[in-house]
Amino acid sequence: MAETFTLYKLIILYMLKKVDFPLSTSQISEFVLDKEYTSYFRLQEALSELAASGLIRTENTHNRTLYHLTENGAQTIHYFGNKISPAIRRDIDEFLKEKQYDLKEETSIKSDYYLTTSKEYEVRCQIVENGSSLIDLKLTVPTEKEAEAIANHWDLNSQELYALILANLL
Repeated sequence: MAETFTLYKLIILYMLKKVDFPLSTSQISEFVLDKEYTSYFRLQEALSELAASGLIRTENTHNRTLYHLTENGAQTIHYFGNKISPAIRRDIDEFLKEKQYDLKEETSIKSDYYLTTSKEYEVRCQIVENGSSLIDLKLTVPTEKEAEAIANHWDLNSQELYALILANLL
């Protein structure tokens, strides 16, 4: 049982090692649950343990969690990656190859909001590519409802808004 649970952790580390961007809970879940390797709750437990042990780093926003591989996580998968069967590695590689563009695009668009000391909400909207911000926009609004709406609309319309801003500034 412990060996199987370790495999789930290694699968997550291997997935994060194979991409140059963070993966969200839903992206990792899509692979692991579609292949029926484990249940959602065991997957969450594996993610929590990896984060607690410093093998992955979490980045939380209002509507999702992104996972980054740490240096310790990279070393761990380097030493223990051979514990993942070639068939499972092949499945992961195929999944990432097939979905790479969609996975990367989904995690490159970020939005979050928080209550400021002046009792207003600041919304941060970003498009990140290769670790650099293409755009990093902060807006202040009076209500949480407006902040949430802006964050959600950014997730849906960021590419169009970015192009519009560039077209008007250039």
